[in-house]
Amino acid sequence: MLITTEAPRCFALVPCAGVGLRAGVGGPKQYHRVAGRTVVAHTLAALAGVPRLSATLVVLSPDDSQFDAAVVDLPTPADQTRHVARCGGASRADTVANGLVALMELGVAEHDWVLVHDAARCLLQPAWVDRLIDACVDDEVGGLLALPLADTIKQEASDAPGRIAATVSRAGKWAAQTPQMFRVGLLRRALTHASSDPELAASITDEASAIELLGHAPLLVRGDALNFKLTFPEDFALAERLLRSM
Repeated sequence: MLITTEAPRCFALVPCAGVGLRAGVGGPKQYHRVAGRTVVAHTLAALAGVPRLSATLVVLSPDDSQFDAAVVDLPTPADQTRHVARCGGASRADTVANGLVALMELGVAEHDWVLVHDAARCLLQPAWVDRLIDACVDDEVGGLLALPLADTIKQEASDAPGRIAATVSRAGKWAAQTPQMFRVGLLRRALTHASSDPELAASITDEASAIELLGHAPLLVRGDALNFKLTFPEDFALAERLLRSM
């Protein structure tokens, strides 16, 4: 049992219940090996390098049978507890919401911070997490790592797939990354609010979008181009090269 204190603490929550069909690696992408380790092992090793994280909770699907073997060679950090909860849901939002409940059962308070990070962003660096914590720890809402869009953005035609309908202005637009850092209580309320309406629930693609629906404006904290999410087959080849060069 974690001991609660008055001062807000920081906890990481890693949703790890997806199947990763687009990755084309013959199974859940978080368990694919890249540069000698599974994707999720790289991710957890990076989080273990952030001293201000009191603990990390990995949320698995109830029938997950691969996680233990996937992290068997990953040392347990001396100053950070790692927990596993087999309560993943049908969607990312469900998985995160269930994980928040599990954190609170461990003694995490509503005013504590939770940093939700994609298991498949395995090139994460502790310095980026520290940058996010520095920016958000005194903020009323919280925020997320993100990058300003640099490429020209095209809107596909709804009636002609594969053809351009319009060029969309990239001014003021950012690509969201993770971690995303919010108070446990606020994020729980936001996800509960979103789940009450099917249309709202369908619009929740990350934690910040749920917070926005409550009328809050999360901070945009500059991330890094290397903090990309492994999604397609070519992403794994790129991650392999980058991780071996680090």
